[in-house]
Amino acid sequence: MNVNEDSNTNLTNARKPRVLVVVNVFRPDLGGGVLFADLCDGLAERGFDVSIRCAYPYYPQWTDVSGQNGWRIRREYHGELNVERFGIYIPSNPNSFLQRLVYEASFFLSLARKPVRKGEFDAMLVFCPLVGAVAYAGWNARRSNTPLWLNVQDLSAQAAAAGGIGGPTQLLVRVQNALFRKANLWSTISAPMIEALRQIPNPAKNIELVPNWMHASLAEHLASATPRSAVPPSRPVRLLYSGNIGGKQNLLEFCKWLSQSNAFFEMRIQGAGGRAEEVRSWISQSGDNRFSMGNLTDEAGLAQKLGWADAYVITEKPGAGSSFVPSKLIPGMTSGAPMLAICDAEGPLGQEVAENGLGYLASWNEAETLDRFFSVVRNDPETYMSWSHAAIARGAFYHRDRGIDRCVAVLKRLMQESSTD
Repeated sequence: MNVNEDSNTNLTNARKPRVLVVVNVFRPDLGGGVLFADLCDGLAERGFDVSIRCAYPYYPQWTDVSGQNGWRIRREYHGELNVERFGIYIPSNPNSFLQRLVYEASFFLSLARKPVRKGEFDAMLVFCPLVGAVAYAGWNARRSNTPLWLNVQDLSAQAAAAGGIGGPTQLLVRVQNALFRKANLWSTISAPMIEALRQIPNPAKNIELVPNWMHASLAEHLASATPRSAVPPSRPVRLLYSGNIGGKQNLLEFCKWLSQSNAFFEMRIQGAGGRAEEVRSWISQSGDNRFSMGNLTDEAGLAQKLGWADAYVITEKPGAGSSFVPSKLIPGMTSGAPMLAICDAEGPLGQEVAENGLGYLASWNEAETLDRFFSVVRNDPETYMSWSHAAIARGAFYHRDRGIDRCVAVLKRLMQESSTD
């Protein structure tokens, strides 16, 4: 990676379609940061000239990872990608409504120092859940006459409420919806999310389904990792949770619920986020040695742990089911790890697990469901192995090339429609 402190735009190849991607997280950020970087790599591989405007690395630790977050716009070159980093306010408490408002506003104001010029890009792509990024992209799309694609990974206002962040939610929803309508084209990552977007007053005429995918580097680690055993597990049953730990995941409540079981299990938590310390503290104070917790692992570590696990745990707070299919589901499926999903059955995650037979779907309001899960794992090898086989089969739907090709098709159509207007 080459670094240049100059903040002026440098369009290196005007013959290629020029795309600006606006997003808060980007490599080396984990979670969405890895996926968004992989998309940009894929677009460059397919002949696009890609620029990215993003924040300095901070996620999921919620801290200034680089030590350089501030006023200066920093340019980096990641292969063929032109990356510009903008300062952002990083909340000390991501669950504070006021701090989240400042967080959103700071990113918009920081980006706004560099407006998009007319003719500078052929298209813009902005990712939500950060409304500050959507506001910047919408403002610049109109003033520069650049066609804008909005990709909704999550509904920010609804996610804030589901995560336990207080505040005037309805006002946030109206602001969010108004900003969405500034985009020429919408897409999202699951069929239930399409239905949620259609409930917005005056939605886009066409809302594209563009699921996330297994990004290249993690796929390589999973392919080279020790394969999972071809036989059902014995005792103890090994459970793995890996990923963000915030209000929406409700992981602490799940751990408390699980601790009431007499089942012989070992649960390993690898995570970071706004409520990670609450979980770590509870494990330390509970004295239940069936639980252990470490930091979020790198991709090689995740691949190794998925090979170790008998079941991959994904939790989602009740009422958060209108949001999205968690991206963490995809590596679990690819590895063949059966799922233990604790969520609303009618939400995208619940539907994905149930309709494809990926594992065991547990409801929060039925305490005996966990005992039934452990009974199946111990005593019903045919069902257990069917979960693993179904996970692998469904994982093919989220192949990288298939996902990026969808994005290329959407971009080309957006630019073509804009040129004929």
